[in-house]
Amino acid sequence: MTPAPAELVAWLGRWSAGRGPLYLLLAAGFRRLIDEGLLPPGAPLPPDRRLATALSVGRTTVVAAYDTLRQEGRLVRRQGSGTRVAPAVLAAPGPRVVETSNPMFLHLLEPSDGVILLSCAAPPSPPAALAEAYAEITLPTDDLGYHPAGLPALRAAVARRYAARGVPTGPDRILVTTGAQQGIGLLTRLLLAPGDSVLVEAPSYPGALDLFREAAAVPRPVPVGPDGLDVAAAVAVMERHRPSLAYVVPHLHNPTGTVLPPLPGRRLVAAAEAYGIPLVDDEVLSELRFDGAAAAPPLSAYGEEVIGVGSLSKSVWGGLRIGWVRGPAPLIARLARLKALHDLGSDVPGQLVAARLLDSYEPLLAARRAELRAGHDLLRAELARHLPSWECPPCAGGQTLWVRLPHGDGISFAQLALRHGVAVLPGSTMDALGGSVRMLRLHFLLPPDTLREAVRRLATAWREYAPGRELAGVRGPTAPGP
Repeated sequence: MTPAPAELVAWLGRWSAGRGPLYLLLAAGFRRLIDEGLLPPGAPLPPDRRLATALSVGRTTVVAAYDTLRQEGRLVRRQGSGTRVAPAVLAAPGPRVVETSNPMFLHLLEPSDGVILLSCAAPPSPPAALAEAYAEITLPTDDLGYHPAGLPALRAAVARRYAARGVPTGPDRILVTTGAQQGIGLLTRLLLAPGDSVLVEAPSYPGALDLFREAAAVPRPVPVGPDGLDVAAAVAVMERHRPSLAYVVPHLHNPTGTVLPPLPGRRLVAAAEAYGIPLVDDEVLSELRFDGAAAAPPLSAYGEEVIGVGSLSKSVWGGLRIGWVRGPAPLIARLARLKALHDLGSDVPGQLVAARLLDSYEPLLAARRAELRAGHDLLRAELARHLPSWECPPCAGGQTLWVRLPHGDGISFAQLALRHGVAVLPGSTMDALGGSVRMLRLHFLLPPDTLREAVRRLATAWREYAPGRELAGVRGPTAPGP
């Protein structure tokens, strides 16, 4: 049932209060209604003109807001059938409590029995070294436990890690965060206002894209090719739009696995400094090269103003919610004040454990790299065996494969795959350019037998796949049990 325009106006509330273009503020209001479940998947929305009249805005404002949400995958607009909330990309059968257009987070919020998760790339279990580190730490006896900028011992350990990689760093340039996601979130809150431009890669890490959308920022996407970010295009975006922030994953890119060579990296940093644009280097995966070769220097090796974001979530365990931001000391001080408003500082025992792990980090990294290489090779072999028409190039490291379907689109196939008991991440949900339609991101962190079963289920789903059928609402077979 279509909600009446007057009802939508009431739900939206004071949607126009804030900075930035009206269409972005309106899109942010609709995004909230969709994510909170007030506008469920498939719900029809009023025609452009009727809604514009109810909101007392021009029709172009509504059209631009609808188109923004369509590009994000939250709305579907078809000639003759109007505008609807998009089908939940990985919606499992049964009642739902939380709606989100980001399938990477969906099963974290609503886990489904029997579904193999190839959508959320994180180590499936903690290493033995983590439990050992917890057993060996000693809690301080004369400490309140509030450290908004981070425990001094951990800030020093992270700073030493940067120094070992050729980037001299003092503890005053390190902020400890509750995972890299919080670090990106704090930077978003500090540096972006509604309507501000943000340079992003296309495709890119979906968790960062969600944060930028929540801030009602305008993404300025730049394509990623076989050698990483198109730096010439990025420089052109900087010159034309002067974004308030640039966010890149230059080394072992998420999701494509590409590595940006040093010379283009230097050029990118020089352009950001020339135009006064804060440049964020997501380093979370940068040390996970399969061959064990030394990680490429972070972008901060090429410029003092570069902001690095890292964590232990991929090399150790996602449940160890320890990350960090490296940047100029004045910026770190501002971020620490902002973090204090939210949580007064990250968990102290976790920080003590992280400091201990960083002091003997290489064996942990070596073990993780070996596991990743084995998973990468196995998943590619199984895909070649059961799904030879899928394009699946190898990666130099990281946790995921960037797979191209021979036809159809990732969103409709992901819906069918889920009904066969495997969750995958459609590429278009990671691409602010609206591309990567035929792409899927698959991780290879699960045990061998589970990866084999996941590919078997994908192959069964592919044999039944008819492009467009799922988006039209035709239900496929139900998901099997474990």
